[in-house]
Amino acid sequence: QVQLVESGGGLVQAGGSLRLSCAASGLTNSRYNMGWFRQAPGKEREFVAAISWIGASALNVDSVKGRFTISRDNAKNTLYLQMNSLKPEDTAVYYCAARKPSVTVSSNGYEYDYWGQGTQVTVSS
Repeated sequence: QVQLVESGGGLVQAGGSLRLSCAASGLTNSRYNMGWFRQAPGKEREFVAAISWIGASALNVDSVKGRFTISRDNAKNTLYLQMNSLKPEDTAVYYCAARKPSVTVSSNGYEYDYWGQGTQVTVSS
């Protein structure tokens, strides 16, 4: 049974930083591409970042480029999202997701097979 468990969310002032973690268990191997998505109240789910299983390539949505960094530690089966210079518009529930082995990373949530329960990030102005 695959489980993705996010942690690290919380309340932070604008300009601050948070690091989200996503611990994965039950995956048959580490060759899953991983991604972060977020959903703000009243809005659709939005792609944030994705990374290939070897960490060689990554996508970031334009609104977080230069501020957020996705990374992974396959030995620990953990995905990270370092978020710096946070803005109130970054407030959302953040979800990690896993996509079965593929040659490409994807920003399309429908192409991901497993999802975590989410962690709340609130940025105050």
